[in-house]
Amino acid sequence: MYVPKAFGMAESDLHAFLEAQPSAHLVTVGPDGVPDATLLPIVVEGDRVLGHLGRKNGQWERIVPGSPGLVVVTGADAYISPSWYAAKAEHGRVVPTWNYSEVHLRGAVTVHDDPDWVLDVVTRLTERHEAHREGRWHVADAPEKYLRGQLLGIVGVEVVVESVEGKAKLGQNRSDADRVGAVAGLRAEPGVLPGVVADAMEKALEH
Repeated sequence: MYVPKAFGMAESDLHAFLEAQPSAHLVTVGPDGVPDATLLPIVVEGDRVLGHLGRKNGQWERIVPGSPGLVVVTGADAYISPSWYAAKAEHGRVVPTWNYSEVHLRGAVTVHDDPDWVLDVVTRLTERHEAHREGRWHVADAPEKYLRGQLLGIVGVEVVVESVEGKAKLGQNRSDADRVGAVAGLRAEPGVLPGVVADAMEKALEH
Protein backbone atom coordinates (compact mmCIF):
# COMPACT_ATOMS: atom_id res chain seq x y z
CA MET A 1 0.00 0.00 0.00
CA TYR A 2 1.31 3.44 -0.90
CA VAL A 3 1.45 5.49 2.31
CA PRO A 4 2.76 9.07 2.00
CA LYS A 5 4.28 10.28 5.28
CA ALA A 6 1.39 12.67 5.97
CA PHE A 7 -1.12 9.81 5.88
CA GLY A 8 0.69 7.25 8.03
CA MET A 9 -1.26 5.98 11.04
CA ALA A 10 0.21 6.33 14.50
CA GLU A 11 0.49 3.00 16.30
CA SER A 12 -2.19 3.94 18.83
CA ASP A 13 -4.59 4.95 16.04
CA LEU A 14 -3.84 1.74 14.18
CA HIS A 15 -4.76 -0.42 17.18
CA ALA A 16 -7.95 1.57 17.79
CA PHE A 17 -8.90 1.24 14.13
CA LEU A 18 -8.48 -2.54 14.15
CA GLU A 19 -10.50 -2.86 17.35
CA ALA A 20 -13.35 -0.89 15.76
CA GLN A 21 -13.59 -2.81 12.48
CA PRO A 22 -15.58 -6.05 12.58
CA SER A 23 -14.59 -7.52 9.22
CA ALA A 24 -11.93 -7.61 6.52
CA HIS A 25 -11.15 -9.02 3.11
CA LEU A 26 -8.83 -12.02 3.15
CA VAL A 27 -6.81 -12.14 -0.08
CA THR A 28 -4.84 -15.25 -0.99
CA VAL A 29 -3.35 -16.68 -4.17
CA GLY A 30 -3.89 -20.27 -5.26
CA PRO A 31 -1.25 -22.60 -6.72
CA ASP A 32 -2.26 -21.44 -10.22
CA GLY A 33 -1.50 -17.81 -9.38
CA VAL A 34 -5.16 -16.78 -9.42
CA PRO A 35 -6.10 -14.51 -6.49
CA ASP A 36 -9.10 -15.17 -4.24
CA ALA A 37 -10.79 -12.77 -1.82
CA THR A 38 -13.56 -13.14 0.76
CA LEU A 39 -15.10 -10.68 3.20
CA LEU A 40 -15.20 -12.32 6.63
CA PRO A 41 -15.62 -11.39 10.29
CA ILE A 42 -12.31 -11.27 12.11
CA VAL A 43 -10.69 -11.13 15.50
CA VAL A 44 -7.24 -9.52 15.74
CA GLU A 45 -5.37 -11.04 18.66
CA GLY A 46 -1.79 -9.93 19.06
CA ASP A 47 0.03 -10.94 15.91
CA ARG A 48 -2.78 -13.18 14.70
CA VAL A 49 -5.89 -12.55 12.62
CA LEU A 50 -8.56 -15.21 13.18
CA GLY A 51 -11.68 -15.93 11.15
CA HIS A 52 -13.55 -18.58 9.22
CA LEU A 53 -14.70 -19.39 5.70
CA GLY A 54 -17.69 -21.37 4.47
CA ARG A 55 -16.74 -24.92 3.58
CA LYS A 56 -18.37 -24.48 0.17
CA ASN A 57 -16.14 -21.47 -0.49
CA GLY A 58 -13.30 -22.97 -2.52
CA GLN A 59 -10.80 -20.35 -1.38
CA TRP A 60 -9.77 -22.34 1.68
CA GLU A 61 -8.91 -25.41 -0.40
CA ARG A 62 -6.65 -23.33 -2.65
CA ILE A 63 -4.58 -21.94 0.23
CA VAL A 64 -1.15 -23.59 0.37
CA PRO A 65 -0.25 -24.01 4.08
CA GLY A 66 2.03 -21.20 5.18
CA SER A 67 1.60 -19.24 1.96
CA PRO A 68 1.41 -15.42 2.21
CA GLY A 69 -1.94 -13.71 2.57
CA LEU A 70 -3.22 -10.16 2.81
CA VAL A 71 -5.92 -8.98 5.21
CA VAL A 72 -7.48 -5.70 4.06
CA VAL A 73 -9.34 -3.84 6.81
CA THR A 74 -11.25 -0.83 5.52
CA GLY A 75 -13.00 2.02 7.26
CA ALA A 76 -15.37 4.66 5.94
CA ASP A 77 -14.52 6.46 2.70
CA ALA A 78 -15.94 9.47 0.88
CA TYR A 79 -15.54 11.73 -2.16
CA ILE A 80 -14.05 15.15 -1.44
CA SER A 81 -15.26 17.97 -3.70
CA PRO A 82 -12.76 20.73 -4.52
CA SER A 83 -15.64 23.19 -4.19
CA TRP A 84 -15.36 22.73 -0.40
CA TYR A 85 -11.80 24.04 -0.22
CA ALA A 86 -10.98 27.61 0.72
CA ALA A 87 -8.22 27.35 -1.89
CA LYS A 88 -10.82 27.18 -4.67
CA ALA A 89 -11.75 30.83 -4.08
CA GLU A 90 -8.12 31.84 -3.55
CA HIS A 91 -6.48 30.42 -6.68
CA GLY A 92 -8.62 27.61 -8.10
CA ARG A 93 -5.77 25.10 -8.25
CA VAL A 94 -7.73 22.25 -6.67
CA VAL A 95 -9.01 18.88 -7.83
CA PRO A 96 -11.29 16.17 -6.37
CA THR A 97 -9.91 13.44 -4.14
CA TRP A 98 -11.09 10.53 -2.00
CA ASN A 99 -10.55 10.27 1.75
CA TYR A 100 -10.43 6.95 3.57
CA SER A 101 -8.75 4.85 6.25
CA GLU A 102 -7.36 1.35 5.71
CA VAL A 103 -4.99 -1.15 7.27
CA HIS A 104 -3.16 -3.98 5.50
CA LEU A 105 -1.87 -6.98 7.46
CA ARG A 106 0.36 -9.49 5.71
CA GLY A 107 1.48 -12.89 6.89
CA ALA A 108 1.42 -16.65 6.51
CA VAL A 109 -2.03 -18.24 6.24
CA THR A 110 -3.05 -21.51 7.86
CA VAL A 111 -6.37 -23.29 7.41
CA HIS A 112 -7.79 -25.07 10.48
CA ASP A 113 -10.24 -27.80 9.51
CA ASP A 114 -10.86 -28.60 13.15
CA PRO A 115 -14.33 -28.11 14.74
CA ASP A 116 -12.89 -27.34 18.19
CA TRP A 117 -10.55 -24.67 16.79
CA VAL A 118 -13.41 -23.17 14.79
CA LEU A 119 -15.72 -23.26 17.83
CA ASP A 120 -13.19 -21.16 19.77
CA VAL A 121 -13.09 -18.54 16.98
CA VAL A 122 -16.87 -18.49 16.59
CA THR A 123 -17.18 -18.01 20.35
CA ARG A 124 -14.73 -15.09 20.30
CA LEU A 125 -16.54 -13.47 17.38
CA THR A 126 -19.93 -13.91 19.02
CA GLU A 127 -18.76 -12.48 22.33
CA ARG A 128 -17.31 -9.48 20.52
CA HIS A 129 -20.57 -8.62 18.78
CA GLU A 130 -23.00 -9.59 21.54
CA ALA A 131 -21.15 -7.98 24.47
CA HIS A 132 -23.11 -4.70 24.38
CA ARG A 133 -26.57 -6.26 23.95
CA GLU A 134 -29.19 -6.85 26.60
CA GLY A 135 -30.20 -10.49 26.69
CA ARG A 136 -27.21 -11.28 24.52
CA TRP A 137 -26.92 -14.58 22.69
CA HIS A 138 -24.22 -17.06 23.67
CA VAL A 139 -22.87 -19.89 21.55
CA ALA A 140 -23.83 -22.27 24.36
CA ASP A 141 -27.48 -21.22 23.91
CA ALA A 142 -27.71 -23.40 20.80
CA PRO A 143 -28.30 -27.16 21.24
CA GLU A 144 -24.97 -28.99 21.26
CA LYS A 145 -25.87 -31.36 18.42
CA TYR A 146 -27.16 -28.52 16.24
CA LEU A 147 -24.06 -26.42 16.94
CA ARG A 148 -21.69 -29.22 16.06
CA GLY A 149 -23.54 -29.72 12.79
CA GLN A 150 -23.24 -26.04 11.93
CA LEU A 151 -19.51 -26.05 12.69
CA LEU A 152 -19.00 -28.69 10.02
CA GLY A 153 -20.06 -26.09 7.46
CA ILE A 154 -17.12 -23.77 8.10
CA VAL A 155 -13.35 -23.94 8.37
CA GLY A 156 -11.01 -21.71 10.35
CA VAL A 157 -8.32 -19.44 8.96
CA GLU A 158 -5.38 -17.89 10.78
CA VAL A 159 -2.95 -15.26 9.53
CA VAL A 160 0.25 -14.84 11.53
CA VAL A 161 1.00 -11.18 10.90
CA GLU A 162 4.46 -10.29 9.67
CA SER A 163 3.84 -6.68 8.59
CA VAL A 164 1.24 -3.99 9.21
CA GLU A 165 0.60 -0.84 7.20
CA GLY A 166 -1.98 1.76 8.15
CA LYS A 167 -3.15 4.69 6.06
CA ALA A 168 -5.54 7.47 7.11
CA LYS A 169 -5.95 9.81 4.14
CA LEU A 170 -7.85 12.63 5.84
CA GLY A 171 -6.62 15.81 4.18
CA GLN A 172 -3.48 16.19 6.29
CA ASN A 173 -1.68 17.56 3.22
CA ARG A 174 -4.18 20.47 2.94
CA SER A 175 -4.40 23.73 4.86
CA ASP A 176 -6.53 23.84 7.98
CA ALA A 177 -9.01 26.08 6.13
CA ASP A 178 -9.36 23.51 3.34
CA ARG A 179 -9.82 20.71 5.86
CA VAL A 180 -12.48 22.62 7.80
CA GLY A 181 -14.29 23.32 4.54
CA ALA A 182 -14.16 19.64 3.58
CA VAL A 183 -15.57 18.60 6.95
CA ALA A 184 -18.46 21.03 6.53
CA GLY A 185 -19.08 19.72 3.03
CA LEU A 186 -19.12 16.13 4.21
CA ARG A 187 -21.57 17.00 6.99
CA ALA A 188 -24.04 18.18 4.34
CA GLU A 189 -23.77 15.00 2.25
CA PRO A 190 -26.47 12.28 2.37
CA GLY A 191 -25.79 8.91 3.95
CA VAL A 192 -23.77 7.76 6.93
CA LEU A 193 -20.24 7.33 5.54
CA PRO A 194 -19.48 11.01 4.81
CA GLY A 195 -20.24 11.86 8.42
CA VAL A 196 -17.92 9.12 9.66
CA VAL A 197 -15.12 10.46 7.45
CA ALA A 198 -15.85 13.99 8.73
CA ASP A 199 -15.48 12.74 12.31
CA ALA A 200 -12.11 11.20 11.47
CA MET A 201 -10.97 14.39 9.73
CA GLU A 202 -11.94 16.51 12.75
CA LYS A 203 -10.01 14.19 15.05
CA ALA A 204 -6.95 14.42 12.77
CA LEU A 205 -7.23 18.23 12.83
CA GLU A 206 -6.87 18.19 16.60
CA HIS A 207 -3.43 16.55 16.42
